[in-house]
Amino acid sequence: MEESSVLNKMLLNLRATCKYYTGYPRDLGPSRVVHFTSEREFVQLLHQGHPVVVAFTIKCNLTKRLDRVLEEAAAEFYPHVKFMRVECPKYPGFCITRQKTEYPFIEIFHSPEQAADQVKAVDPNITKYAVKVLPFNYDVSAYGFREYFKRNGIKSSD
Repeated sequence: MEESSVLNKMLLNLRATCKYYTGYPRDLGPSRVVHFTSEREFVQLLHQGHPVVVAFTIKCNLTKRLDRVLEEAAAEFYPHVKFMRVECPKYPGFCITRQKTEYPFIEIFHSPEQAADQVKAVDPNITKYAVKVLPFNYDVSAYGFREYFKRNGIKSSD
């Protein structure tokens, strides 16, 4: 009886302190993944200056696993990297502009800068911006995101 309580204490301590614990359930706190509602909200999120990881998804079994991975990664990299999920059947216009045919896929938007060539627009209040977009082609896990950020020089922590 005594040994089982010692074992339980050790496991609780391991789960609390180990950064790479992959067991479930894991308390990640409130969801840090932003759900896409409009392009205006997306642009406002970009202008906060943080990289934005966007997962373009449809409802399928792969999406359930991807949702767990996004929640985990969003909790780990908050507030330095923002994570957003776009349900493409609800917002087809935004997804079609990405010109991809296979779902789900992930792209990373970062470093918004004012475009050098400001062509005269109808409305003088409109400003054009250039954003770097990188396709995500690493392991879909918190570790994969960390390695990708390191390799591409994206600041993901202090």
